[in-house]
Amino acid sequence: MARDNDPMPQSYEYDVLIIGSGAAGLTVALNLPEHLKVCVVSKGDISSGATLWAQGGIAAVLDDQDSTENHVQDTLAAGGGLCSEEAVRFTVEHSKESIEWLIGTGVDFTRDTDAQLHLTREGGHSHRRIIHAADATGYAVSTTLAAQAQARPNIELRSGRVAVDLITNRKLALPGNRCVGAYILNLEDNHVELFRARFTVIATGGASKAYRYTTNPDGASGDGIAMAWRAGCRVGNMEFNQFHPTCLYHPHAKSFLITEAVRGEGGLLKLPDGSRFMDRFDKRGELAPRDIVARAIDHEMKRLGADHLYLDISHKPADFVRHHFPTIYEKCLEFGIDITREPIPVVPAAHYTCGGIVSDERARTDINQLYVVGEAGFTGLHGANRMASNSLLECLVYGQAAAADIARREADIPSPPEAPAWDESQVRDSDEDVVISHNWDELRHFMWDYVGIVRTTKRLQRAKHRVDLLSDEIGEFYSNYRVTNDLLELRNLVTVSDLIICAALQRKESRGLHYTLDYPGLLHEVRDTVLIPTTYRTPSP
Repeated sequence: MARDNDPMPQSYEYDVLIIGSGAAGLTVALNLPEHLKVCVVSKGDISSGATLWAQGGIAAVLDDQDSTENHVQDTLAAGGGLCSEEAVRFTVEHSKESIEWLIGTGVDFTRDTDAQLHLTREGGHSHRRIIHAADATGYAVSTTLAAQAQARPNIELRSGRVAVDLITNRKLALPGNRCVGAYILNLEDNHVELFRARFTVIATGGASKAYRYTTNPDGASGDGIAMAWRAGCRVGNMEFNQFHPTCLYHPHAKSFLITEAVRGEGGLLKLPDGSRFMDRFDKRGELAPRDIVARAIDHEMKRLGADHLYLDISHKPADFVRHHFPTIYEKCLEFGIDITREPIPVVPAAHYTCGGIVSDERARTDINQLYVVGEAGFTGLHGANRMASNSLLECLVYGQAAAADIARREADIPSPPEAPAWDESQVRDSDEDVVISHNWDELRHFMWDYVGIVRTTKRLQRAKHRVDLLSDEIGEFYSNYRVTNDLLELRNLVTVSDLIICAALQRKESRGLHYTLDYPGLLHEVRDTVLIPTTYRTPSP
């Protein structure tokens, strides 16, 4: 029931509602016509998403020795035969203009002594093509774009807000297949607000928080993917979860990522006895794609019974290390590790969701006027394994594509219909929050143990049984208690975990990031795993 002195629910109307304030969401906002009224909502501060933590850089063809075809072929090879070549070419062909746009916004990328942009190399790339801002590219991009957005009078930035569910014509019992906004929880007063919009953009990031160990910030709970699935959107390739091979192993480090660029600049992976091992797994050694490196580390840790292995760049000159990796150097020094003198203890951790909401080159989803950009989407770019530093590029290219499509269509899209306020009259505050914390821990533990780097059918079936039980428990809890951030995130994580498990059970082969002991070989038929919700409607052209 409603509490005494509850404020009246707030209601807002915009031309464009963008859920998520990382590179993808802000790219959309900043490329929209300035006569449109735009709102960007985020869980935490505007610059608190996954973009902020991206260390490596952005892949783009910027060097005369490189070519679009080289970048395309590298991406296709890393993707394990599942990339959409059309999506890859579209992304790569727009890479240079996206970087030029970023530079125009004021992002200060690292340059050589001759003032040329410094390009580094990462696993899977045949050329140096990673543009970066030292080892804190995400920070530079995120803070710069946020500052640009704050200066735009047509863009409202609302932090401390978590999306609950999308509002569609179906939800309003109206004809048509259209998204008209979202219900959003205001974390300041814990009330759900109504946001109506002519266009809605999901830019909520991935779902790596489904796993016990992750390099992602706390907000990576698959919110957008889960909301779109509930609303009737297809999802694709959710079985491909990328585990970053090198996360700092320290009890107080809270999963601090060690960028792949460390290996790109000569860092060596070593066993506890100081010997190298990657050459036994791949001729490219430390520069093999991430799935191969992560499985190799996982294999060696299990073989030796080790809690972690090591990444060593101490053989490089100290000034070189401090110049190229100042953030990593300072962070490791906080924990008593001098990376110019000793190796870095590392362990794999969930890092990137390669699947997501099915979308096209315009970033459109299955529901009219609903777009998805960034990690929450499935464009076909990454295939079975994302190549390093293609993710921020995807945010930029598809963010600009979404903005361009909205600009072309906005004159023909009417105002959103009226919608009811969120009904809290039949729920009460929870006095059983221990249920949420217990289920949260259980979910992340069995996802790590059963649906991790190496899988089996039996493990997946056990995970499916557990996630079904959790889904029932959380569904009952959600129906009876007032929503909170923790409850919403848990509800969404249970949904995306179920999608991951179902997709993994469907793939009877080992390809890219999906490796199962029961089906170690490749099938001749190459296909995506597309899951279709019961609420799915064929999208209009």
